[in-house]
Amino acid sequence: MGLNEKVGSDLESGSPGSVTSPHQDIEVGEQGLKRNLKGRHMQMIAIGGSIGAGLFVGSGSALNSGGPGSLVIDFMIIGMMLLFTVNALGELAALYPVAGSFYNYSIRFIDPAWGFAMGWNYAMNWLVVLPFELTVAGVTIAFWTDKDGSGNPSVDVGVWITIFLVLVCAINFFGVKGYGEVEFVLGCIKVLAVIGFIILGVIIDCGGVPTDTRGYIGAKYWHHPGAFKNGFKGFCSVFVTASFAFGGTELVGLAAAEAANPRKSIPKATKQVFWRIALFYVISLFLLGLIVPSDNENLSSASGGNTRYSPFVLSFQLAGIKVLPSIFNAVITISVISVANSCTFASTRTIQALCANGMGPAIGAKVDKKGRPWVVLIVVLLFGCLAYINEAKDGGTVFNWLLSLSGLSNFFTWGSVCFAHIRFRSAWKAAGRTTDDLPFAAMFGTIGSWLGLGLNILCLIAQFYVALWPIGGKPDAQAFFQSYLAAPIVIAFFVGYKIYYRQWSIGVKLSDIDVDAGRREVDFVAFRAELDAERAEKATWPAWKRYWDFWF
Repeated sequence: MGLNEKVGSDLESGSPGSVTSPHQDIEVGEQGLKRNLKGRHMQMIAIGGSIGAGLFVGSGSALNSGGPGSLVIDFMIIGMMLLFTVNALGELAALYPVAGSFYNYSIRFIDPAWGFAMGWNYAMNWLVVLPFELTVAGVTIAFWTDKDGSGNPSVDVGVWITIFLVLVCAINFFGVKGYGEVEFVLGCIKVLAVIGFIILGVIIDCGGVPTDTRGYIGAKYWHHPGAFKNGFKGFCSVFVTASFAFGGTELVGLAAAEAANPRKSIPKATKQVFWRIALFYVISLFLLGLIVPSDNENLSSASGGNTRYSPFVLSFQLAGIKVLPSIFNAVITISVISVANSCTFASTRTIQALCANGMGPAIGAKVDKKGRPWVVLIVVLLFGCLAYINEAKDGGTVFNWLLSLSGLSNFFTWGSVCFAHIRFRSAWKAAGRTTDDLPFAAMFGTIGSWLGLGLNILCLIAQFYVALWPIGGKPDAQAFFQSYLAAPIVIAFFVGYKIYYRQWSIGVKLSDIDVDAGRREVDFVAFRAELDAERAEKATWPAWKRYWDFWF
């Protein structure tokens, strides 16, 4: 039995573990949850974990409302914001790989009430996205079963929702290991598909496809119909689409509690986020804007599971390529199943952690011997049955209100991570520690976290502006609350906690923060010696290897 396994088993049985060798990882495990996520799982969760309908389908409506210029710039802004956020999260998760990391950091470093609000906000986000993704997965099949777009597929969408829900249940039967392996395989497929699209996109733009009557395209569509549409409103409208597409990037932090060696796997996974943003989002969407005109009438219908209007599928159809639209639609279906799988993982782990800390029903904290939070898992999978609401006559209206709960959720989560990191660094410094004591220091430090927090606030303001004055319409109360419902829900959770616990103070004092609680290391002196030895070894590396280690 290895050292890490020994320490983990000691803790689970209630006996104290001790570490004497500085040459092995000085870590202990999270009780209940199993540490079955390996480095390759963590890296693929970071690279391809949340690539789904937001990128492959939702980018079409964003291209239509904002134009190719707004699409690329907004995704770059959100991408930079996520780069700062995930770096801050990586630093915290490598040091404190605890269950329910996001809300836990808010409780410790910001305010318990805010942490409570963030925990349930994040859980509710994934709870409502799960039935949405199951519905989208079912609707994607209509690409083949309803080829004329009549709205009457040969096989009812409810049948496919059932099949995909059973599939998600089967994956979760195998616990976190099943989640990790499925995400690794499906992530690889998504990554290869995007790389393939980038290569083909360059060929299409250069006029290299014989069936494409347009010939050389170049930057034609950036001049006509133009790079920007609908002015500043069009620019602001793309932010929510971008945040939905990037949603799930933070899962690498949530998975830390079930990582075999978070100190080494999380920094690597964190660094992969930069390349995911640059390669899979910015480059692919830039090419998309070059080869698909933003005034294509089909783009206005590109939302949800309407994959026949996916700009990626349209790009192949416009080029006259016959087989690829069906192949890429299959990739979109796989991507949506992957995100549904992530929804289950994220919501169950967050709710289980909330219940374990007394912020939810105690029964929800139960974890079986295989590390599955079985009570919460049953509830979450039953929540997936809400996908059948769409089968009702007015089900779409109910479903839209449910989805509105997740509209701004990501901005609150990401902003809280950045602010928690800023507060943590202040407490860390007050305790007499330096960044040399950290297993991983954020590449951009607290400056990056301040920038990330500022960008999140700006995005919330931009969405408020568009929600109040929508493109091509007048102020409408229903439309506003469907776009901004998450904000009053968060405030209600925050105020409700304060009233229930009669806790009227705001914020946590730096002097009250215990910076060593929740760490996996059981011998801090040996841990620092291990870090120093690793840094001394890296200092002897050639320059190219040090740069590679920094970015990868």
